[in-house]
Amino acid sequence: MINRFSSYLVVVLCFLVAPTTFAHQQKSSISTVLFNPRTHNIEVMHRFRVHDAEHAVKHIFGKDADILDAETTQAKFSEYVEQKFSLYDSHNKPLPLKVVGHEIEGQFFWVYQETKQPAKLENLKIRHDALRDLWPEQVNTINVEGKGDLQTLTFTNSVELLKVDFKH
Repeated sequence: MINRFSSYLVVVLCFLVAPTTFAHQQKSSISTVLFNPRTHNIEVMHRFRVHDAEHAVKHIFGKDADILDAETTQAKFSEYVEQKFSLYDSHNKPLPLKVVGHEIEGQFFWVYQETKQPAKLENLKIRHDALRDLWPEQVNTINVEGKGDLQTLTFTNSVELLKVDFKH
């Protein structure tokens, strides 16, 4: 009877532990591209799981990289994201994004960028390769807000460039 109870207990514990084990294995990020009418800037907010960022910095910058406690590693990861993310105007001209900060908030590492909104913008092309060079299964989702309806782009597999169109 005790053996049977132990077996059931092990099965129940596996079901309880499994969601947390698999939860951090989802290689994904979410970014928001916000057209701010007050500042007339395009503000970009990238959200990565700290767990993924920890593994990434060790691959990119070496085994001693520490995203939790080293500001230099945090800044390097922020610069890495800057290099892997681009916005292009309607004429395929890159918009000059600058990093305005980064922070760890709970389970997430945030990177913030911004640029001035072009006077006329019929569409926006976006490239988001962060962590996709490390993990082919990485999925980067972008929500574009503040210029018409909310539009969502998803970078998977070999997708390199996606476009949103704006109604006038």
